Amino acid sequence: MASDSPDIVVDRSKAQWSDLWLKEDYWAIWIGLILLLVGTALVFSNKGELESKYESYAAVLRAESAKPFKTVEYYQAAAAQKALQGQNLSPAKDFIGYLKTPARWQSNPLDALFMTQAAADEANKALKPKVDAARQAASEALARAKEAQSAAAAASFGDASLNDAATKAIGEWQAAQKKVAKVAKGLVKPFNRIPTLIVLGLVLTALTAVGIKFMGGNVGKYMAAFLVIFALCLLANILGNHKGMRLYGLNAEIWSIALGMLIANTIGTPKWIKDGALVEYFIKTGLVLLGAEVLFHKILAIGIPGIFVAWVVTPIVLISTYIFGQKVLKMPSKTLNIVISADMSVCGTSAAIATAAAARAKKEELTLSIGLSLTFTAIMMIALPAFIKWVGMPEVLGGAWIGGTVDATGAVAAAGAFVGEKAMQVAATVKMIQNVLIGVTAFCVAMYWCTKVDVQSGERVGVMEIWNRFPKFVLGFLAVSIIYSLISTTLGADFGKMLVDNGVNKVSVPLRGWFFALAFVSIGLTTDFRELGKYFKGGKPIILYVCGQSLNLALTLLMAWIMFYKVFPEITAKI
Repeated sequence: MASDSPDIVVDRSKAQWSDLWLKEDYWAIWIGLILLLVGTALVFSNKGELESKYESYAAVLRAESAKPFKTVEYYQAAAAQKALQGQNLSPAKDFIGYLKTPARWQSNPLDALFMTQAAADEANKALKPKVDAARQAASEALARAKEAQSAAAAASFGDASLNDAATKAIGEWQAAQKKVAKVAKGLVKPFNRIPTLIVLGLVLTALTAVGIKFMGGNVGKYMAAFLVIFALCLLANILGNHKGMRLYGLNAEIWSIALGMLIANTIGTPKWIKDGALVEYFIKTGLVLLGAEVLFHKILAIGIPGIFVAWVVTPIVLISTYIFGQKVLKMPSKTLNIVISADMSVCGTSAAIATAAAARAKKEELTLSIGLSLTFTAIMMIALPAFIKWVGMPEVLGGAWIGGTVDATGAVAAAGAFVGEKAMQVAATVKMIQNVLIGVTAFCVAMYWCTKVDVQSGERVGVMEIWNRFPKFVLGFLAVSIIYSLISTTLGADFGKMLVDNGVNKVSVPLRGWFFALAFVSIGLTTDFRELGKYFKGGKPIILYVCGQSLNLALTLLMAWIMFYKVFPEITAKI
C-alpha cells in the first residue's frame, strides 16, 4: 500500500535495524508504547495506597460477613472498595482529564467546550429538587436501617424477627441509594475543556513530530498541518456529540470523514495540509493502543461460546465474501475485494488498515472500505438493538450477535447498551475476541498475496518477502495485548480490573479514539470523489458489503444461538 509518510531511501545492505527508527510502522509502535508507559506509570504510582485501602475495606467485609445478614457497614465497605479504581487515583485522574473529548450538548455548541457554575445551576434547576428529595429519603432510610440493625445487635443477632426487620430496612436503604444514583446521573457540573484540549493538541503534535523528524519529513510543515487536522477533529467531535446526532448514529467518526471530504471536494485541501494528513501513521498508532484493551482473561470470561462466534464465523465470512467478489461480482480489484471483506467480517477500520497494508491496497480502496464500514455501522448500531428488542431476543444472544457483526468497538458497546447491561458485556467481549484476529488476518493475507496473487508464474517466494509485506505495527498490537494480559493476570482479578481495566485502559481508550479521529479526518482531506468514483463502478463494492454483511448476520446469529443456548447453556446461565 502506498504510504502517506515521507519517502525514505534506505540502504538495504544495512541490517533491518535502521527500520526501527526510519519506518512508519515502528514509529506507531514507539508512540503507542510511550503513551501506554506514561499511563501505566501514573496509574501504578499509587498502587500501594490502593492496596492498603482495599485491604482495610476487605477486613471490614470479612468481619461483617460473620453476621447473619449484610449490615450497613458491609454495604458501605463494599461500595468504597468498588470505588477504588486506578482512574480515580491522582495523578492518573488528572492525566485522564486531558484526554476528554468535547461534552454532549443540545442547543448551544459552546456547551460542548465549557459550562460555568451559573449555567450548570440553571441546567440543574428542574432536577436538583428531585435529587435533594432522593438524598433526603436515602438519609432517612439509612437512619432507619441503623436503628433496626442496632436492635438486632442488642439481641446479639439471635432474634430472627429483629434480623428480618434489619434486613428489610437495609434493603430499603439500598434501594433508596440506587434511586439517588439514578436521579443524580442527570446533574451537570461546571467544566472548561478548552485548556485541556489545547494541551492535548500540542502534546500530540510534538510527540508525532518526533517520528516525522526521524522519517525525514518536514517537521515545521507537518506540525502546522497537524494542528489544523486536530482542530477539525474537535469540530467533528462537537458535531458528533450533539444529542440529536448521536441518537441517529451520526457520531464523531462519521463527521470526521464528512468534514474532511467536504473540504477536499469543494475548496480543495491545500498541499501543505494534505502532506500532514498521514492516515496510516495515525491509525496504526491507535491500533497499537487498542492492544491494551484486548485482554485474555476477558476472552476466557465468555469462554468457548464467544470464541466460536468470533473465530469460526469470521474466517468463513471473510473467505466466502472474497470468493463471492471474485467469482460472482467479478470485482476488478482483488485488493479492494479483500479489504472490504476483512473490514466487514473482522472488526471494521482496524482490520481494514492491517489488511490494506498486507495486500498493498491503494489509498482510495482503503478510504472506500472505511467509508462503507462507518456508514453501515451507524445504521446497524441503531437497527440491531431495535430489532433485538422488538422480537424479544435474550440479552446474551443479542449481545453476541451485535459483538460479532457491528464493526467498530465503540459502536458495539453503544449498541449493546441499548439492549441492556448484560448484552453490552457480552457484545464488548465477543468484539474483543474478534479483535485478536487482526494480526492473524494480516499475516494470512500477506502470505496469500505473496504466494498467490502478486507472485509470478513459477517464481518462489521467500520468507523475507512475506516478512517485508507483513504490517509490523501488528506486532506492536500483539505485544501490547500480551503484556497487559500478563500484568492483569499477575495482579489477580480484583487488582487487574482496578489497575488495567479501570486504570490503564481509561488512558488507552480515549487516546486510541483521538488517533482514529485524526486518521478519519485525514482520510476525508485526501479523498477526491473523482478518484473514488471509479471504484464504485457498477455498485459492486456496496453489493459486496451488503451481501457479505447479510451472511455475517445470519451465521453469527445461528452460531451464537447454538453455542450459548444449545451446546454451552451452563456458561450462559452464569453470565
